Amino acid sequence: MADPGDCLNVDGSRAFHVSPPREVPPNTEFHLVHVRPLMHRFHPALPPNPLWGYNGQIPGPTFVARSGTPQLVRFVNDLPELDPVQIGLPILAVHRHGGFQAPEDDGYPLDTFCTGQSRDYYFPNSPAGQLRQNCHSTNWYHDHAIDITAQNVYRGLSGFYLHFNAFDTGNETDPAPALGLPSGQYDVGLVIQDRQFDANGFSVYDSFDHNGFLGDKFLVNGLIQPFMQVARRKYRLRLLNGSNARFYDLTLSNGRPFVVIGTDSCLLERPIQVSNFRIGPGERVEVIVDFTGTALGERIHLVNRLEQTNSRKPDSVVSPGTPLLQFRVNRDARDFSRIPDVLVPVTQGPRELLPQVQIQRTFKFGRSNGGWVINGEFFDENRIQADPRRGTPEIWHFESGGGWTHPVHLHLCDMFILARDGQRPPLIERGRKDMVNVGASYGSASVLVKFDYEFSEGPGRYAFHCHTTEHEDHRMMGQFEVI
Repeated sequence: MADPGDCLNVDGSRAFHVSPPREVPPNTEFHLVHVRPLMHRFHPALPPNPLWGYNGQIPGPTFVARSGTPQLVRFVNDLPELDPVQIGLPILAVHRHGGFQAPEDDGYPLDTFCTGQSRDYYFPNSPAGQLRQNCHSTNWYHDHAIDITAQNVYRGLSGFYLHFNAFDTGNETDPAPALGLPSGQYDVGLVIQDRQFDANGFSVYDSFDHNGFLGDKFLVNGLIQPFMQVARRKYRLRLLNGSNARFYDLTLSNGRPFVVIGTDSCLLERPIQVSNFRIGPGERVEVIVDFTGTALGERIHLVNRLEQTNSRKPDSVVSPGTPLLQFRVNRDARDFSRIPDVLVPVTQGPRELLPQVQIQRTFKFGRSNGGWVINGEFFDENRIQADPRRGTPEIWHFESGGGWTHPVHLHLCDMFILARDGQRPPLIERGRKDMVNVGASYGSASVLVKFDYEFSEGPGRYAFHCHTTEHEDHRMMGQFEVI
């Protein structure tokens, strides 16, 4: 278990560390982020709560990356060594979830830095690997410190990390071949979370419950059931499930459809129209919602219809569900955006890569001795559970027992879900993913993954784990080394 003593020198004095100088390309952008306490009000009826934030913000500042422009981000730990709230510890590691970066910049859980210390993270932001195809869109960043990820993220440490490129330019007025997706104020990130509060209105967390935290109040961007004023035009909504253990099934109260354009890190090959979709912890789904034709003054809700009474698995879909966010239609606005028929063509997908597969691996996610295991083993930093070769695709099979659902995340890699219980996955799951839900309500999953590692001649060590963060903290994590 992580301990404040990890931040002390051998003589008992407080350690102080600044990352050594890094050699970076001349076009690198530099960013400075201070991780510090703040007082945050979740709702006007609640008192300010003591949280932690990147640059004192909830959610943290949104990074915008452009393909071909690397970034160096220095995170400085300004958290107090002693904290009366006792949710989380001031021991940090920052993981850019879905990012393609070197091992030392990936937020490996044991690469921590403590109060008074800083760490630099270099993000190349280059089109990397044949699976990626310049498709990255919505990543996020969050704390990833060993044993305390759940508490530190619950305390407030997460934010969006967006990507643009020559096709997804971030400007809807750009002509083709730019995609022309809604941009600027009409491109909005929405992180959905759940929290519990005591009788005095302060957030609480049970650090002895290892099954997975469930709250009874729902937040969007750190606020309980807020509203958003919208114009009568198209919006691009980047939805992130930032909850510890809760799954959601999202729909719109007026029955209008979502046009899904991306899942997890990547845009889809083609848009998909759906009336609702399910999203597990750590997953992202990008949608376009068109408010054209609505009435001025109309109020529309983003609704969760999925019940979940325990952290074992989501329950049934209910109606009408719980409103999470209210859209208030209050104006007209010009709309230059469009939804192209083709977003990002797949030229190196399962058809091309499956003939190259020579190795298949199986990973079983289960419970043992009060903790969580993969193939019967707790996480051990000295154990490598897979050694894939760079540039070589493999098939990984994920299974879960005991009636539990586990949202599985692979660092470094995009993957294609080939099958669920031997059957072809739903249409919304056929794009590139960095998350796959397995177990109760989902079944087993077989994924195709290609390990494109271009940062050095030596091996690269990365983690994979359950993204129910309490499971991750209680050792449902493994690591692979790309050789």
